[in-house]
Amino acid sequence: GEQVKQAVITVPAYFNDSQRQATKDSGKIAGLEVLRIINEPTAASLAYGLDKKNNETILVFDLGGGTFDVSVLEVGDGVFEVLSTAGDTHLGGDDFDDKIVKWLLNEFKNESGIDLKTDRQALQRLTEASEKAKVELSNLTQTEINLPFITATSTGPKHLERVLTRGKFEELCSSLIDRARTPVDSALKDAKLDSSKIDEVVLVGGSTRIPAVKELVKKILGK
Repeated sequence: GEQVKQAVITVPAYFNDSQRQATKDSGKIAGLEVLRIINEPTAASLAYGLDKKNNETILVFDLGGGTFDVSVLEVGDGVFEVLSTAGDTHLGGDDFDDKIVKWLLNEFKNESGIDLKTDRQALQRLTEASEKAKVELSNLTQTEINLPFITATSTGPKHLERVLTRGKFEELCSSLIDRARTPVDSALKDAKLDSSKIDEVVLVGGSTRIPAVKELVKKILGK
């Protein structure tokens, strides 16, 4: 392979100047000449807009592991202009996992009387299983969560088995889905556009695969 000497590094849109500088410094420490720091939504729209000849107004909906960014951009002919950005720094895929974890903790406590909240090892297994279930529910309408030997009491080992349906998952996460609406509305308002003026929506980040998230985008933007 070829040695990489120069780099353009992407950061979340809400990063402030000191966070951007810290990112730049990390690049330098890694031996890179950092040419530019650009926003992740900008990078996504660049990739989308490079081969577009006509001008289009696009909305980048970026729901990552820990954060949510919305940007409205004008792209075309390799040129782009950011019209607005909005976001929620405390909304991401991890929050969806967390809703499943809380549900499992509750179900297990109701069934066995045991609270696993303080059991770090059990929590780690619950978190991993919840993330897996979330991913599976993007394609399946239900999934089985099976955690043998999750804990033990004087009467012996305990197992956790639950079926989680997509409907139940969406019910657990409805407040998160609702929160995703606000930044979209803000970004449109700041760009002085209504949803009908958006030509294309670019979905970025693993959590945009969640059917309820796609449904929300369709509902707000009709796309």
